[in-house]
Amino acid sequence: MSAIASYQNCSGQGMFRHCKTTARLIRNAKEIAPVTHLPTTPLSAVSSNVRTNIVMKNDVVDPHQLEAIFQKKRSLRSKIRKELKNMDPIQRSQEDTAIQDIVLESSWFKASRNICAYISCASLREVDTSRIVSEILSNQTDGLSEISFSVQEGNGQMRKKLYVPRVEDKNSNMRMLKISAVKGLVANSMNILEPSLLDSDGNQCEDALQSYMAMAVCCKTKITYMKSVCVMQASEPVDLFILPGLAFERSGGRLGRGGGYYDVFLKKYQKLAQEQKWKQPLLVALSYSLQVVDEESIPVTPYDVPVDALVSPRGFIPISPVAIERCD
Repeated sequence: MSAIASYQNCSGQGMFRHCKTTARLIRNAKEIAPVTHLPTTPLSAVSSNVRTNIVMKNDVVDPHQLEAIFQKKRSLRSKIRKELKNMDPIQRSQEDTAIQDIVLESSWFKASRNICAYISCASLREVDTSRIVSEILSNQTDGLSEISFSVQEGNGQMRKKLYVPRVEDKNSNMRMLKISAVKGLVANSMNILEPSLLDSDGNQCEDALQSYMAMAVCCKTKITYMKSVCVMQASEPVDLFILPGLAFERSGGRLGRGGGYYDVFLKKYQKLAQEQKWKQPLLVALSYSLQVVDEESIPVTPYDVPVDALVSPRGFIPISPVAIERCD
């Protein structure tokens, strides 16, 4: 059976992973009922501040305090996983449809040109993104002139590029590689779909944020060492990140699966965007109703990256000034 033919169970413990999903879900997404207009009224007061539960002294984190926070995170992850496992399948399907409707009808999605989005995993019980992925791939920039890239269609839809995650190792290193079709996804060693390193023409896939090792020589000691260098291979900045997670707060707190892959990647990208004087991307997380938790339920550290907005079945929740600015 091919990698794209069926779902395979996968564990969410530790590192970030995708699930092998069927290409049929994406290819047939257009056959689903037309997009409906749903309310996008904020569900809570907008806050631009996300707390940090940890105190740093002289830029050093107390390891005992950090371990206590990690324990609280593990406990909350266990709780949410159980609730997701017990979620009614009909309710899950309805919420998947509602969330994707909101995204596809939003001005911030239509206006985004370069998008990083996850390939949803059924066994991880992530919010479905098959219709979102299908919509992006059906509005690609490939084959268009550079001038036409910035021209919106009659429905206000901007031509787009799609980058999807590829886990590189167990050290929280992840890449976002461009794909132009579902066939650009291949099964990794865990039988999970990820983008191939090469496109259909045998060329390296465009990388939203490319990290590579460069040789460097210390001037004083003349010792050669390896230095991590981040280079933006794509010619333009990313406009939008569509993010998964296990739990979210209306103030922007996000609880991932424990690997730190998105936090590490986003911090690198945000630093690069600042250096290049690019507009920072909009970070939008997709959440089932049960994943939106009470304020201060998610312990956070200086290493955690908050989201700018949430999309739940009840509507769009802008959080940061970036979200408010782009979503008026």
